Amino acid sequence: MLGHWLDFTLAEPPRESLPDTQEGRLPFGRYTLHGPGILELTPAVARPEARACVLSVGIHGNETAPIELMGEVLARLEAGLIRLGAPVLVVLGNIPAIQVGLRFVSTNLNRLFRRDLEERGDEPERARQLMAAVDGFYSRHSPRARLHYDLHTAIRDSRFPRFAVEPFATTAIDDEQWRWLAAADIQAVLHQHQHSWTFSHYSKHYHGAQAFTLELGKVAAFGDNDLTVLRPMRALLEALVEGREPPGAEPQRMAFFRVEHELMREAEDFTLCFADDTPNFTEFSPGTCLARDAVAGNFVVGDRPLSVVFPNAQVERGARAALLVVPSPSPT
Repeated sequence: MLGHWLDFTLAEPPRESLPDTQEGRLPFGRYTLHGPGILELTPAVARPEARACVLSVGIHGNETAPIELMGEVLARLEAGLIRLGAPVLVVLGNIPAIQVGLRFVSTNLNRLFRRDLEERGDEPERARQLMAAVDGFYSRHSPRARLHYDLHTAIRDSRFPRFAVEPFATTAIDDEQWRWLAAADIQAVLHQHQHSWTFSHYSKHYHGAQAFTLELGKVAAFGDNDLTVLRPMRALLEALVEGREPPGAEPQRMAFFRVEHELMREAEDFTLCFADDTPNFTEFSPGTCLARDAVAGNFVVGDRPLSVVFPNAQVERGARAALLVVPSPSPT
């Protein structure tokens, strides 16, 4: 069943209900479908060191490589090539957006994961469904250590094609996480400076989980992704699914950054002062004008260089148009 779960969920025209069979057996465990795109895997016997793992993909509908990567993991699990040894919640996020190949349909789902959310509409309702699914999953598997990897791809090239974003929260990141990410060929880490209400932030902020947004290359259509470069990441995911210790490497092989400034779009008349295809982590020298905004005014780099991450001039008014970051020491 797992080998067809993604296909069933993404079928066109969209299906209005779950498959007739919502529970079933797997090698070394069972599966439960809690709703469209919400799949829980429960081992017959969990390893003592296993974490309660949330693995999410497709929060942005045009980011297909993580969906294909998760499909490989599920197919290998169903074939018995890996053994289920940890409770895992697999989430396929914005199903309508995936079906039409768009980042989102009405509004960015990955800015809606807060418990006091008041917005109405399809994507806010999906955020509520996913928050409830995460709440229930962690409650069922208390007191296991909690982990959430939210897998994405970026809309542009990057000096570091594979990088992690650490959400802001009071929960400290365990040193083992840096070793695991380094071995999974993550090349850089970005420490967030304030609450951002992303899906990974939700798990870290509200549940104290070890949580990251993982950017695994650049957006591409289904079938156009080179998954061979993600084999180290697949090894990490499979170790978590099996409930065993993942491979490790020296964290110092990754570059670390922290957010210095969040560039917001305040006006309809807003422009970024650099090319649309500027790669993530491009550095700009002091005195460079990075943005013009009829309300907020021009933003000019101050006394120290700044690098730009996630620039997007087409965001909604009041939304983040770019992160501006500076190098940071390795945490270990």
